[in-house]
Amino acid sequence: MTLYLTDTQESLWWGAVIGGFVVVLAVAALLTILVLSVRTIDQRVGSVRDTLLEAERNTDDTALLATTAAGVDAVLAEGLEHHLFLGRVLGKVRT
Repeated sequence: MTLYLTDTQESLWWGAVIGGFVVVLAVAALLTILVLSVRTIDQRVGSVRDTLLEAERNTDDTALLATTAAGVDAVLAEGLEHHLFLGRVLGKVRT
């Protein structure tokens, strides 16, 4: 038994087949874009992670800030004393 399709039915079948191929190609293209985007995001997350780890290493010694500040204050006080002494000796600072 041979089954014959009318011209309209055959056109509809070909339209469905072509439409299916178009949908498959569109899905493949969108999945490719998604995979590339995820790969880019993954690489950038790694870069951000490395930057944050570096920032953590840079701030590991913040406990020494108070000690350093005290040392800087001491050096500035000593410098001021030298400045005042030399100013008095050279007659540039009144007592």
